[in-house]
Amino acid sequence: MSQDLMAMLEQAFEESTKLYKERGFQRRVGFGKRPALVSVDLANAWTRPGNPFTCDQEKMDNEIIPGMQKLLKAFRAANLPVIHVTTAYEITDRNAPFTDMGLWHNKIPVDVVDLADKELWAIDSRIAPVEGEYTLLKKRASSFHGTELAGILRANGVDTILVTGVTACACVRQTICDGIADGFRPIAVKECIGDRVPGAVAWNLFDIDAKFGDVESVDRCVDYIQTIGQTQS
Repeated sequence: MSQDLMAMLEQAFEESTKLYKERGFQRRVGFGKRPALVSVDLANAWTRPGNPFTCDQEKMDNEIIPGMQKLLKAFRAANLPVIHVTTAYEITDRNAPFTDMGLWHNKIPVDVVDLADKELWAIDSRIAPVEGEYTLLKKRASSFHGTELAGILRANGVDTILVTGVTACACVRQTICDGIADGFRPIAVKECIGDRVPGAVAWNLFDIDAKFGDVESVDRCVDYIQTIGQTQS
């Protein structure tokens, strides 16, 4: 992100923070007693170069993936639930009379993420699921919309979701908004959220933190997970 853009955003955040605090926004939802990691669309079509959905590769390789590796190590050590979310479609013909893409293909190129091309929608091998972790296939922006996610989380006693992935302005944001609507405490893991558009991550994380969930660092989240793991041992 350019320094000029970041300076403009910081100025906007400063002014917005004054307004929000005066009106009672930016409260804390806090960590709960049993967290799950919900990793959104960290699949090859988003994490690797050369695709319409490819995100900022510098941030992906140097922040998001390493941050995810730290989180996964902590979650696995504490034996806590991990859900990897990806997106793909079975009927990708835009002229078909019926398609699982719905109307979304009229806005963005979801037709390229063909279910038949498993490599595209497979979770990035650097953070690949291990035995005991669940991979959820979604069709819309939110990981909750039309999926089994809320039911799985409740069945496992989860009250807090640590949300990572891409993109900040769409699938991550919608997952967080639906998460708090469904009664879970959303925590956006700052270094593990990306996008394609400059400034999108900073702005969306600021706005999420004001209205829908708490933005916390990877290190703060790892400390929390380790504390949970110690209480369960």
